[in-house]
Amino acid sequence: MSLNEKWLEKIGQLLGENTNTRHLTRRTLAEYVLALILFFFGVIALIYLAWNVSHYFTWYANNPIYRLLSWVKEYILLVLGIIYLVGWALITWHFMSRPLRYLDDIIRASQQLAQPESKPIVLPPALSNVQDQLNLTREKALRNALLAREAEQRKNDMVVYLAHDLKTPLTSVIGYLSLLSQEPQISPELRAKYTDIALKKAERLEELINEFFDITRFSLTTLTLEPRRINLSRMLEQLINEFTPVLSEKSLSWENEIEPDLEILCDPDKLERVFDNLIRNAMNYSYPHTAVHLSLHAAHMEAGNDSASPEGTSDKPDAVCLCVKNNGKTIAPEKLERIFEQFFRLDSSRSSQTGGAGLGLAIAKEIITLHGGSIRAESESESITFTVLLPVG
Repeated sequence: MSLNEKWLEKIGQLLGENTNTRHLTRRTLAEYVLALILFFFGVIALIYLAWNVSHYFTWYANNPIYRLLSWVKEYILLVLGIIYLVGWALITWHFMSRPLRYLDDIIRASQQLAQPESKPIVLPPALSNVQDQLNLTREKALRNALLAREAEQRKNDMVVYLAHDLKTPLTSVIGYLSLLSQEPQISPELRAKYTDIALKKAERLEELINEFFDITRFSLTTLTLEPRRINLSRMLEQLINEFTPVLSEKSLSWENEIEPDLEILCDPDKLERVFDNLIRNAMNYSYPHTAVHLSLHAAHMEAGNDSASPEGTSDKPDAVCLCVKNNGKTIAPEKLERIFEQFFRLDSSRSSQTGGAGLGLAIAKEIITLHGGSIRAESESESITFTVLLPVG
């Protein structure tokens, strides 16, 4: 199926679902019937008027007009039949060709829609509602194309940066290992120091290679869930224990408020990736000697209601709410709006502490959406908060 045919099929569905299109059909039929009635009575009125006007003239037998009028009078039924037949044919042709003209206009619009451009689609006034919907689709296609180009450009830039960054730790690893190989009499203390540096550079090299794999997986695969019921409170407590040594190294601490024994139906491996990413972001963008606050409580899925259930309510919570908050530099509103875009990074310097492929939050949002939940980011007064709402299932 060609691109134009796909657009035509989509437009057909659009027109079929549009109530205004059915109104247009009924209006066209009404106009057709009205035109026939007006034509019928208009011809009678015209003949009646001509008959009365002709009495004001003196007619002679040799006058051609008199002979014509006499012939019309004699064969009035035949003349009326011919007039009505011709009039009906012309009116019917006009109203039958109108939908075809509309179809031609829509086909031209579909061709313009298949290759969106800045020029808006213009249709006849009768198709104004269809025109508005097609223009909305055109604008959405233009916006999606622009976002796709920007994401592709960011991905290409990220690949270039990663390829460049791979050289530095690899050169260091080779350099220190060469030193250890060429200097067998080196002291144990210096040997341990060089080995430790080489190990850290190798770990950084592994992180960069994993980022390459993330880009490839995100581009070529579709995420699918393998859900099962788990104790989410216990999962988060385990993550907190795993990250405690890392936080200590960065002069950070935990502040936790985890409601016990909250169970949900989810894909634990993919959710663990979401929480891991949020915690690492909090660590990377926190001021030293501050606390990372993590809270989990029962909630409701109603829009805007991500707080704990009020006391005394009989409604059973149907969701859980997770908040990860840290103290760090306030994120500008224009960056906050794009924080879940693919390959978008807050830190353009790509330091070793915060440099990443810019995929973590984009993948996190996709995983949360697949679970039927939502995620949002807020930043004010030198604090950053990520709020995740997940259905219990």
